[in-house]
Amino acid sequence: MSGLKALIFDVDGTLADTEEVHRQAFNAAFRAFGLPWSWDQGFYRQLLLVSGGRERIRHFVDTYVPEMAAEGLAAINEIHVRKSALYARMIDQRAARLRPGVERLIDEANSRGLKLVLVTTSSIANAEAVIIANLEPAGLDLFDAIVGGETVANKKPAPDIYRMALERLGLPARACVAFEDSLNGLKAANAAGLRTVVTPSTYTQGADFTGAFALISHLGDPFEPYEHFAGAGEGDRMVTVGALRRWIDDDDDMRSLLTIGGRSIY
Repeated sequence: MSGLKALIFDVDGTLADTEEVHRQAFNAAFRAFGLPWSWDQGFYRQLLLVSGGRERIRHFVDTYVPEMAAEGLAAINEIHVRKSALYARMIDQRAARLRPGVERLIDEANSRGLKLVLVTTSSIANAEAVIIANLEPAGLDLFDAIVGGETVANKKPAPDIYRMALERLGLPARACVAFEDSLNGLKAANAAGLRTVVTPSTYTQGADFTGAFALISHLGDPFEPYEHFAGAGEGDRMVTVGALRRWIDDDDDMRSLLTIGGRSIY
């Protein structure tokens, strides 16, 4: 029987399809500072390969407008602070709803005694804004911890944020499942030893998610089943605690079958 004890959720793109809200907030902040920058959706998809909003602005300046690099980190910090305030206002106005199955799985996991953690390369405040806008302030009480990008030295695809989440939980990786929507997130979770369920979002569809424990369209609801793409979960309609435990048991059985002479060939 699976020893599943906790679920670890990425926020942007995984809990809610927030990246478009982030893009609009970036552009609004640029306008507020009188900057002639505008990130369209195609360009923003490329920028998302850089984790963290402040880091994304720095990468953009260094790569595309190096003549402004002399403005320095202080200017980038000011832009990012304005962007974060604009983003929080848009989220508070319900600009991004939870994706299918998210609220259902969180409620089920909580009722069955599993621990819940949020991890985000954005700020803890941004993660809290998404939860409060969709689940009310009491929704924050469902989570045992929130680990934000400001709390780790290296952001995704480095595994730091997931290792910190496991440390906060006091659990080994084998007792947890991570939920992600991006390739950087998958790499980070896998590097921390976690099985990772990937539900691609608007900006990450079509990426190569080789190594995902399960690759599905979303978590599914009774009247909105997910589409299965690869890995565990074929034949199911939605992600439940029971389904996750069954998938883990099947995976463990497969690993045992692929171990020869005490050496794993999995």
